[in-house]
Amino acid sequence: MTVGIRHDDLRRRNRAMVISAVRHAGQPSRTEIAGTTGLSHSTISAISSDLIDEGVLFETKGSDAPSAKRGRPQVALGLKPSAASVITVVLSLNYLSAALVDYAGNVTDQEQRRLSTLTMPRDELIGEMLAMIRRLLAGRHASMKPVMRMVLAIQGITDASARTMLWSPITMHADIPFASLLEDAFGIPATVENDCNMIAMALRWHKPERYREDFIAILLSHGIGMGMVLKGELFTGTQSSGGEFGHMIHRPDGALCRCGRRGCVEAYAGNYAIWRNARQHSEDETPAADISDADMLELADRARAQDGPERQAFRKAGEAIGFSLGSLFALIDPAPVAMVGHGAGAFDLIEPSMREAIARTAGGHHSKAISFDTEPDEMPLIREGCAMRALTYVDHEILAPGNGALTDLTGKSVA
Repeated sequence: MTVGIRHDDLRRRNRAMVISAVRHAGQPSRTEIAGTTGLSHSTISAISSDLIDEGVLFETKGSDAPSAKRGRPQVALGLKPSAASVITVVLSLNYLSAALVDYAGNVTDQEQRRLSTLTMPRDELIGEMLAMIRRLLAGRHASMKPVMRMVLAIQGITDASARTMLWSPITMHADIPFASLLEDAFGIPATVENDCNMIAMALRWHKPERYREDFIAILLSHGIGMGMVLKGELFTGTQSSGGEFGHMIHRPDGALCRCGRRGCVEAYAGNYAIWRNARQHSEDETPAADISDADMLELADRARAQDGPERQAFRKAGEAIGFSLGSLFALIDPAPVAMVGHGAGAFDLIEPSMREAIARTAGGHHSKAISFDTEPDEMPLIREGCAMRALTYVDHEILAPGNGALTDLTGKSVA
């Protein structure tokens, strides 16, 4: 009995390795999969044959580029788009979007709309989300397999078990069990994730040569967020989603933050804080609910044009980020950093004071080794991170076990 269990575990692991190799490489040959996984050619041949029969993979023509080796071009393997589908949902400040994604990672349908998230009643907010998902499911093409996973990304703190939104600055409501609500409504497994964690997930897939074992993604937007990968694993807290960089204290009893506390990094570096300082308003002033991207672009242009309160506001933002990053680097050592979001378009205004602040901290001993890159649009990254979170779950927990025909949640065959 023990031998049989071990054989099943090995088979599942090998199938997962092959699927993962295809997902990472796009359309690799069996030889390329062997090089990536270390599995024998005979094992890969047997596994790929099973996965093709099950409708998970398909064969496609290899590259037309001339090969240094003689013989026929190698046949490549690809993920069959119709093998499964997932749904991604993003809830951010005054904005809701959802997308239907096929097994190959292609968006087949999507919807987005503006909402007044700060003032909407709880049931209305939930109802808008459920209605949007319901429309996507109703429009799903008949040839697609059932949706096997949903992932919701949200600004704010989620619990470590990925079930509940604990708190978010985008709504007055807290402790909403979104995963359970989605599962009850649609019968599809769901998780709730911090949006910056999903940005980090996407960067790892998007630029693996830079973002691999250790890196940090900082969201520069109306608020400030962080996603962090350490030793190849997405960092989460013991109870929460972790990485609440924006609400680390920069100055005790300092500027008023939209979270209600004082002196947070965000209270100096978020869009509303930069706007408040640029206009030389009191740090006790209630943070603006929202500031348009156009207004922030105009503010950055004025800061570049002359040294005045606008430029000083961006300096303060860089200083707040720099001191907190330096303290973080004192714990984990320097790592590549991605500055993500619309605020990254003003990174030239933030970087000098940020680097100066880092250099004044214990983590600044290796400040010259710290590298920064910018990604000005966070929304595609959040969606991609959600999609990869959902699809890799399908890879490893549903398709890798290889129980024969694909089944829906009731166990009924859908192959």
